[in-house]
Amino acid sequence: MKIGVLTFLTAQSGDPGAIAREAENLGFESFFVAEHLCLPSAYSTYYPRSKDGKVPEFYARLIDPFVALAIAAHTTSTIKLGTGICLLPERNVIETAKVTASIDLYSGGRLILGVGAGWFPEEARAMGVDFARRWRHLREGVEALRLLWSKDDVAYEGEIVRFPPLKLGPKPVQQPGPPILLGAHDPKYALKRVARYADGWCPGGLSVEKARECIPQIRAMAQEYGRDAARLEFSVLLMGGAPPNAETIRQYQEAGVSRLVIAAAGSQAGDAVKAVRECAAVVETAARI
Repeated sequence: MKIGVLTFLTAQSGDPGAIAREAENLGFESFFVAEHLCLPSAYSTYYPRSKDGKVPEFYARLIDPFVALAIAAHTTSTIKLGTGICLLPERNVIETAKVTASIDLYSGGRLILGVGAGWFPEEARAMGVDFARRWRHLREGVEALRLLWSKDDVAYEGEIVRFPPLKLGPKPVQQPGPPILLGAHDPKYALKRVARYADGWCPGGLSVEKARECIPQIRAMAQEYGRDAARLEFSVLLMGGAPPNAETIRQYQEAGVSRLVIAAAGSQAGDAVKAVRECAAVVETAARI
């Protein structure tokens, strides 16, 4: 089982390069950075993970994940570098293709691009996204990224994402591009989306039972779409609670999950190197299985 660590980085967290280097030294397979681009001052959306329903204030202060990962690429040599997750519809796809390819190039092909459509209508509207069409926007963005990463003189003409024929470099080391993992949580819709256009699934808090139920369905649907289901990778973000023990890790593995990503609690508020160290026991536990 691969074990990654997810960080929520702010100006209070410390140097992203030092944090990623510590994660690599501790044996983590991957280092993920969260994203929110802004926090609207007024909103009515209820946030279920907080006691008062309010969106955490630090979401407004998260470091740009691609800046953080570029710094991390410079200080590490083997650990995978990922977004957990990038709100792709809120970003210009051409700019995103360039920055992701640049990070993949300078990291020697270590980028994992976790993407999602977002759950926060007010944030989406602030970034110019039609929230009701965000999933189409995401799919078109993924398709456009793959073209821009792998070819020149390419155009894209979707309902939302459009650009004329153009050249764009650099190209990523990984071809036809870095793996794109879909961070959608709701199995009712996520399974088909993963099967149709993603390289894998990376939901938050997916239980072992749900993994057993959903992963075979995704693989079957991927085959129906004419895709190689064996190439799909399944990860789970564990966002809180007690760290998984050996039996839980084994059960996830048997269900088809190949990566568990542990959220480093408190990484947004203070010493993120310390927060990462506090997750390291999971690496040791997984190594003994």
